[in-house]
Amino acid sequence: MTAVLGGCGLGSGSDEVTLRLVAADYGDSSANGSQKYWDKLVEEYEGTHPGVKVDVSVYSWTDVDREVKELVDDGKAPDMAQIGAYADYADKGLLYKADDLLGIREQADFVSQLASAGRINGVQYGMPFAASTRLLFYNKTLFADAGISAPKTWKQLAADAEALKADGVKYPYALPLGPEEAQAETMQWLLSGGGGYIDSLGTYGIDSEENVDTLTWLKDDLVGKGLTGPVAPASLNRADAFSAFAAGDVGMLNGHPSLMKIAAAKGVKFGMVPMPGAAGETKNSMGVADWMMAFRKNGHAEQVGDFLDFVYSEKNVLAFSREYDLLPVTNSASVAMSGASQDADLKPFLDALPSSELAPVGKTSWATVSAAVKKRIGAAVSADGNPTAVLRELQLTAQRAE
Repeated sequence: MTAVLGGCGLGSGSDEVTLRLVAADYGDSSANGSQKYWDKLVEEYEGTHPGVKVDVSVYSWTDVDREVKELVDDGKAPDMAQIGAYADYADKGLLYKADDLLGIREQADFVSQLASAGRINGVQYGMPFAASTRLLFYNKTLFADAGISAPKTWKQLAADAEALKADGVKYPYALPLGPEEAQAETMQWLLSGGGGYIDSLGTYGIDSEENVDTLTWLKDDLVGKGLTGPVAPASLNRADAFSAFAAGDVGMLNGHPSLMKIAAAKGVKFGMVPMPGAAGETKNSMGVADWMMAFRKNGHAEQVGDFLDFVYSEKNVLAFSREYDLLPVTNSASVAMSGASQDADLKPFLDALPSSELAPVGKTSWATVSAAVKKRIGAAVSADGNPTAVLRELQLTAQRAE
């Protein structure tokens, strides 16, 4: 009887549950770091849930995946992790299924492309948390000075780059194939050439004829003609390319929503159009998603599910997306953003999301393949590079990883 009575009241110390969340930092300064976002959200949640505490630790993208892995390896898995990949943990049976946490209505609210990418064998383990798509950014001032307009095809892109080069533009087209995010730049180009990492059957097709043609065109018609700037693509990282665009030194580059704020802060007048393709606008833009997952170890499914219902409310999804210039991962928040004048600058990215294609994040092999692409793909477009050989090596790496 004493034991039963001692358990009454969620506010009692013995029954209070503390949920631990490890999350990534989306801020670009201390002023808008993600810790501030989570602290505010948790304070509001705890105010109406006296029996639950939520402890959030935020790490940089450089450290967050390693931090979670070390915790899991040490037998101290957090209740939740908001990071870049989920498949390895799901494959090891460490994660709750979304069905164990969220209701049917809440799951159905996820944007379909993002939800699909979070499933393994039809089961939802990765819950999309943040999303973006890619568009071609161009410097309106440099384009006007060169008398050119935004390209719709590769041929037009190359011609524009030639005109920009003749005008003395440092980076006519910035091609960041350095180790920071080469896998993303590569994927956007492969999609624009009618290929991609995965074939129609869902298996790796990295060395397809379409992909070889795409990298050969990049090597011969852009890099080989000196249209990608003074830094070799294999040594140019995305952050440096974005900084060069904000400095007015780049004519065109493939970018995501955060580039808008970076460029606007420096007074750069820019336009955004769908990525040009071999014969016309690319049918499928590249989509990117980061993931929320819940570990089974601590057994707090009910409390985690209730907290995630709060996290994924329309209000909170909109607040996060607006704070960091990202796209909502739920349909309800997407509809709200599409109709809001304050979000007009994100509409081109929102419009691209329904037809976007994500990297094969549901494959446990993807981490190995992505790392290999980052390391090797830049060499394929160098002066003495061999696109066919590099793509074949990457295909073999993928097959071994599978």
